Amino acid sequence: MKQLEQQLIKTLREIDNKSYPLYKQLKGSYDMTGFILNIEHVQGDPFASPSMVSVEIPSVKAAFPRDLYDNEEKKVALEDQLLRLFAGELRKYSFKAKGSGKSGFMGAIMPGPEVLKRTGCEISDKGTVLVRFEVGFPANGRRIQSRELEKMLVQFVPEVVSRTLYYDRSKEKQFRKVAELAEDQKFIRCELKKRNLVAFVANGAILPRESGVSSRPMKQAVAFQSPKSLEVTLQLPNKGELKGMGIPQGITMIVGGGFHGKSTLLKALEVGVYNHIAGDGREYVITDDTAVKLRAEDGRSIQKVDISMFINNLPNGKDTTCFSTEDASGSTSQAANVVEAMEAGSSLFLVDEDTSATNFMVRDELMQKVVHRDMEPITPFSLRVRQLYETAQISTILVAGSSGSYFYQADHIIQMKEYQPEDITEMAKSVAQEFATIDEQVSKIALPDFSRARTWLRRIDTRDRVKMKVMGKDSISINKETIDLRYVEQLVETGQLAGLANVVWYIRTHFLSKDMSMTEAVDQIEKFLKTCGFEKICAGRVPGNLTVPRRQEIFACLNRWR
Repeated sequence: MKQLEQQLIKTLREIDNKSYPLYKQLKGSYDMTGFILNIEHVQGDPFASPSMVSVEIPSVKAAFPRDLYDNEEKKVALEDQLLRLFAGELRKYSFKAKGSGKSGFMGAIMPGPEVLKRTGCEISDKGTVLVRFEVGFPANGRRIQSRELEKMLVQFVPEVVSRTLYYDRSKEKQFRKVAELAEDQKFIRCELKKRNLVAFVANGAILPRESGVSSRPMKQAVAFQSPKSLEVTLQLPNKGELKGMGIPQGITMIVGGGFHGKSTLLKALEVGVYNHIAGDGREYVITDDTAVKLRAEDGRSIQKVDISMFINNLPNGKDTTCFSTEDASGSTSQAANVVEAMEAGSSLFLVDEDTSATNFMVRDELMQKVVHRDMEPITPFSLRVRQLYETAQISTILVAGSSGSYFYQADHIIQMKEYQPEDITEMAKSVAQEFATIDEQVSKIALPDFSRARTWLRRIDTRDRVKMKVMGKDSISINKETIDLRYVEQLVETGQLAGLANVVWYIRTHFLSKDMSMTEAVDQIEKFLKTCGFEKICAGRVPGNLTVPRRQEIFACLNRWR
């Protein structure tokens, strides 16, 4: 039952300077005139994780026009924008109230340049706005400082809400631009499929970043300009005409000298699976949203994966149709990564020669002559890439700087020169004909068996309590079991890892007794996330720091659980 603001103030004053656990009396909902304040979880002491709080603005008060959130893309974009505004304003008030430990902290998840579905802000179909954040309830030692908390909840929070979460005609143009950009980005994604493209990079896009640890666009960077042979023209519903480079389905090579922008282009395509905010420079870089970046991953765990299309006839007789190891080599890890990406439903592979296992990628002519095919258990990716496209309809975009083996397989070859692309397909193919090659015969591709039913995780877990920890974008820990995700390169924010931790725990505690395949389990999780967000997965108490992960990253996380 909702209580009035006066009741909150009364309770706060009654418990002032008393023992910290009495703060738990505050749990509940309070009508703050214009919005509802929900105190959902109260921290155990001032040094523990901050308390979970949310504000809920009824649709009649928030008053956002329906056409700003009348489809999923626009709704996610509006939620993203409101969270940016709220988190930025809330940050100004953090630690203005004083006390021990985390006393006075106020914070909400601050989005990066990617527009993602997050629990930090959610808009219902009827227009109600819900924002979740954290508050460090103040104390002096372990004695309640309720006057400080009163200042935070009764003064600071209403000020932040009033400035950021109500529709304001002075900000109408800003909100409208957010919706229009989301609509244009959705249009481009639809056009990719219609035009048989896997990616689009707009003319004028700024691909280089400020630094290796910054996602901001580089100042005075060279703007992208498509070669005429690959240029396509789109008529966007809001922006109008937009030209840029369309990368067709099939096999595309990106070549060029060092430091000329090959990996920069590939990185932009990697994160092009997500929409980006205006001003990022990559807002019109759109990639097939099932794309997966593949790489070697020495030392990773592999459980019951059919890698026989790449590795077979091992000297020790080990079965590669159901391959397991706790310490994979570069080649076996990359082979498993390819097959697992296929299982996750990817229709585009992104590969950089620099982060790949050489013996998995190519076998040059001299090595083929010295080491006979019968003595080599590895069928390199260069001999499978064309078959993957023709048999499984999986395209590949490959960055290569030292090996020309893929020239023979590529449909399109793009050379990066001082951050500008040139289509050199005809020239490169002509030159390649001058070099004799050994025509290695390989068996016809047999698609892997994906019917893993469990067997793919060890056991069901019946513990009621769970301790989850996110270590940046590198790994997650669940009850002291670590899942290493540092080489899952399309994870762009810690919220995705927090979301993955909750997803994996739910699967472990609910699905493992049902003899589900991995695909069936992920299908069910996606259904939950689409219909009710994290409500079911988190058993009702949803924290504000979760980001909905892609299907591909859920598979990647499950596959790396030792």
